[in-house]
Amino acid sequence: MFNPERVLYGRLPNYRLSDLGMKMAEAAALDLQKRGRQVSRLIASPLLRAQESAQPFAATFNLPIDTDERIIEPTNSFEGTKMRGPGGALRKPKNWPLLINPLRPSWGEPFQQVADRMLAAIDDAWASVDDGDVVLVSHQLPIWMVHRALAGERLAHDPRKRRCDLSSITTVERHGDRFVETGYANPAAPLQLNATDVGAV
Repeated sequence: MFNPERVLYGRLPNYRLSDLGMKMAEAAALDLQKRGRQVSRLIASPLLRAQESAQPFAATFNLPIDTDERIIEPTNSFEGTKMRGPGGALRKPKNWPLLINPLRPSWGEPFQQVADRMLAAIDDAWASVDDGDVVLVSHQLPIWMVHRALAGERLAHDPRKRRCDLSSITTVERHGDRFVETGYANPAAPLQLNATDVGAV
């Protein structure tokens, strides 16, 4: 992402991938190709950065990009602000009421709602193909909510401890009547040292 000011972009429009971000997305698509994965469908969040991240998958696997509103970033009252450091939103008393309940959280869409819509989208994606993989291009928090929900962990968490790097791949599979997480890969890791952002797409 091109985000030199390190603002929280959330659902704001027109935040696009940098050249480095596109290389990261290409690394993720190439990783699946090298593993011999059969990708039958490609679905992305409607946000520009997710649509751009999906493009290398579309080219690699010759697929159209479908869009699902349910895998978008959560709403967040801090959109467009710099969170930490001089002038950061967390230092301004007028913003402190937004932090009253981090378990919900009070500053945006409830964690449970994010998990529920993500899991519903995953279930529909699984049912939409007869065989092969479905790639869903989403964002860090929604992906982390899926991880914690499937692991039976409390959804409230310390965001500094999320395991969900830029252009990383979290794999879930259907086992019987439920989904389970079966893998995590970070094919763009060598490129991340020079990245401005730390969240995943």
